Amino acid sequence: MTEESHSVSEGGTRTAKDSLTVTDNRTGKTYEVEIKDGTVRAMDFREMKVDEDDFGLMTYDPGFTNTANCRSSITYIDGEAGILEHRGIPIETLCEESSYLEVAYLLVNGHLPNEKELTEWTYEITHHTYIHEHMKRVLDGFQYDAHPMSIMQASVAALSSFYPSAKNIDDEEEQHLAAVRLIAKMPTIAAFAYRHRLGLPYVYPDNDLSYAGNFLSMLFKMAEPKYEVDPRLEKALDVLFILHADHEQNCSTSTVRMTGSSRVDPFSAVAAGIAGLYGPLHGGANVDVLKMLKRIEKVENIPDFLQRVKDREEKLIGFGHRVYKNYDPRARIIRRYIDDVFEATGKQSPLLDVAVELEKRALDDDYFTSRKLYPNVDFYSGLVYEAMRIPTDAFTVMFAIPRTSGWIAQWTEMVHDPELKIARPRQIYTGAREADYVPMEKR
Repeated sequence: MTEESHSVSEGGTRTAKDSLTVTDNRTGKTYEVEIKDGTVRAMDFREMKVDEDDFGLMTYDPGFTNTANCRSSITYIDGEAGILEHRGIPIETLCEESSYLEVAYLLVNGHLPNEKELTEWTYEITHHTYIHEHMKRVLDGFQYDAHPMSIMQASVAALSSFYPSAKNIDDEEEQHLAAVRLIAKMPTIAAFAYRHRLGLPYVYPDNDLSYAGNFLSMLFKMAEPKYEVDPRLEKALDVLFILHADHEQNCSTSTVRMTGSSRVDPFSAVAAGIAGLYGPLHGGANVDVLKMLKRIEKVENIPDFLQRVKDREEKLIGFGHRVYKNYDPRARIIRRYIDDVFEATGKQSPLLDVAVELEKRALDDDYFTSRKLYPNVDFYSGLVYEAMRIPTDAFTVMFAIPRTSGWIAQWTEMVHDPELKIARPRQIYTGAREADYVPMEKR
């Protein structure tokens, strides 16, 4: 903000329609702050000082609930209306018309691929699914009961040592190769972590299968010569991958961008994103949904449970979202595939009846709807994964596989951002100043 862009006279005059007039009551000075894309620049407030020795005003926003850290053209969310779009295309359309690999291409490259581009992209991903044989030593170094997210995080971080040229982050060919390698190898790492837990031999990728089909094969293939993929599970998994591909500036994505702002290689940045996703408040939420449904146990217990929620003795997990103040569109889509999954697996979970009735009763209760508590993506996804025989501690891994395409798309966009600076949030210091040092013998 230049000297000409604000008025220092008391009361001031408005100089631009798209601006914010701020009066500093400490000094009586009035400032004109530009509004662009519905935002003001935090650094403009640094001009507001009591005197020249003053640092200037900072903005305070715990959890970055109202702070934009970048400009992005990848994912659009309107939480009030329950809208999610990737590159402007509604998530409902993508789930109906596209495959996960097509959506991954859209996120990374900015447009839907034509037939030739999709064929080449699919070929590249398919033929980069193998991991270096030495990577198995990384996996084998873990305890048999190690959490699969720990294994995934370490393995992805290790990829940076196998592909040191990825450190050339301004090289567009290296950017492309990193995107291909990460999207291709993540299911392999996840499947190997799953098999490691069970003490089973690793199953190598099958290039004849689809992205989702190959992952199912690496998970569940035993002695049969060729794994036969159930098309219902294949489709449901592909849709779940689309639904989890990207979700704007969430905790893990912001972590990828923040770590990447140091110009570290993309494998290390994505490994940091996996760490962010690991937390129960982010990637682990659907595990807590299952625990909640098991506590409720049966439909007859739902009224008492909801009353305990109202009395603040319980939490209604899987409802509400930091962004959505309406029904999460991803939850609606998942709900449509649950019956197919249970039919394919031959497993009808009694928890599904509890979930359906819980949703119905909560949405019929003004206590919850007035608080904008609608089902989110985690409410049903855990039931689907459980029906597929995925262990609960691997649910977050199932999230990380598709989110990789969003992470690498966000990382690539960040690298090309002309306003990129290394992330360095400020703090409000609340500790002591000029404290006396106390010698050891007097402490």
